[in-house]
Amino acid sequence: MAVRVQVLNEVSDPNPPGDWRLCFQWCRYIDLEQKEPYYGYRFIWRRPDGSLQAARGQARLMSIEHGRQLMARAEKEGWGHHEAEV
Repeated sequence: MAVRVQVLNEVSDPNPPGDWRLCFQWCRYIDLEQKEPYYGYRFIWRRPDGSLQAARGQARLMSIEHGRQLMARAEKEGWGHHEAEV
């Protein structure tokens, strides 16, 4: 299954503990075998050079609070309210 991901919105840690930044994103997923795209949120790491570290759907979080802070920023920016279909 080949899937392309289009990032529609993103927030990241403004003060990362190192060179890598944890990002929270609202995305459009395009499965090349399906007719309709689907949507969802994801956490993903951004490398120091700005590229994304795709790790087969896994992004290690330092704490639940770290994830909550990013989700709260998404809500504050007005896009953290989306509901994706199953």
